[in-house]
Amino acid sequence: MKSQNLATTINLLGSRWNPLHLFSCFFFFAFGLTFGIILSFNLKNFSFNLQVTQSSPSPSASALAPPPSPLVSPLPASTYPTNETSKAGRRIGLSEYMKPPNAMHDMDDEELLWRASMAPQIREFPFKRVPKVAFMFLTKGPLSLAPLWELFFKGHEGLYSIYVHSHPSFNETEPENSVFHDRRIPSKEVQWGKFNMIEAERRLLANALLDFSNHHFVLLSESCIPLFNFSTIYSYLMNSTRNYVQTYDFPGPVGRGRYKEQMYPTITIEQWRKGSQWFAVDRNLATEIISDQTYFPIFQKHCKSSCYADEHYLPTFVGIKFWERSANRSLTWVDWSRGGAHPARFMRWDVTIESLKRLRSEGRCDYNGKSTNICFLFARKVMPSALERLLRFAPKVMHFNS
Repeated sequence: MKSQNLATTINLLGSRWNPLHLFSCFFFFAFGLTFGIILSFNLKNFSFNLQVTQSSPSPSASALAPPPSPLVSPLPASTYPTNETSKAGRRIGLSEYMKPPNAMHDMDDEELLWRASMAPQIREFPFKRVPKVAFMFLTKGPLSLAPLWELFFKGHEGLYSIYVHSHPSFNETEPENSVFHDRRIPSKEVQWGKFNMIEAERRLLANALLDFSNHHFVLLSESCIPLFNFSTIYSYLMNSTRNYVQTYDFPGPVGRGRYKEQMYPTITIEQWRKGSQWFAVDRNLATEIISDQTYFPIFQKHCKSSCYADEHYLPTFVGIKFWERSANRSLTWVDWSRGGAHPARFMRWDVTIESLKRLRSEGRCDYNGKSTNICFLFARKVMPSALERLLRFAPKVMHFNS
């Protein structure tokens, strides 16, 4: 039995491994291996092409897809300056874009101060510029002495700018032929001795700074008068190397006694200063005043009630940071000899040729390193009742017609 099984196995093996059968197995194995390799390669290539095709957008698709939203929304097209060259056939130069806006505009204080704080870092202007003096009037209502100022400004157009800050409720209009026509700026209520007076002064400065031709800035009230003609005052300011902000240390109750301890350490009592409200400053200092983010908020928060910020903010600010370029005096003459909280008033009979001559040459002071008797260019408080006499004396004493 065992020998029979062994023989059967040998016969089967012998029949399975004959040459023809072996060649057939090898042929089918080689064919299957080759077919598998080719199929595998084609499948990988097809997959790769499919991925590239899916990840590569077509031109038409990218053109239709919306762009990603920017982090900051662009300004509306209407806010950008349009190119008028193609429309009008003329070139719009830089000077066109530097023109100041109208005195009355819709900017709020924050927008106004931000825009006015922009200062070119290149000192030379790339367009023709005639430097002007900005006359800034802080008033309660009408300018009662306007006819005198009209006479003062006559014939000097292009050398001055006028800005008027009056009570918001005041709605009288000036004649179209007046230099004060359309010169009122957006205003807010101002109360005597309150901090909103400083805000009004900064508002005036900011509006005047929008005109790049304004080089000097003078703060005046409705009771101020000029003591010299326009040419003299213009030359005095333009040729001066100093700013005119009065600042001094006063140890009494109306000086250091108004200091608030909450201002420490930003402002110390040793830095606290007092001075006249009426100033004349150049463009650099005017920009610094409206850009102040250090001392202004301190005064705004703590200088209230009996502090009288109008007598202390600017003197302290200039005394701390810009005292080197200050003449430490005001150009506006005021009579405090009678005492009290307010200066003396000049009524009709107080205005004479002799009194005007005295104001024009009273005392001695320094001007650009030299001694001079021209120390005051303006005077206050002059009442409306004196207008008629002023108009009569101005050509003789102040030479307004020259």
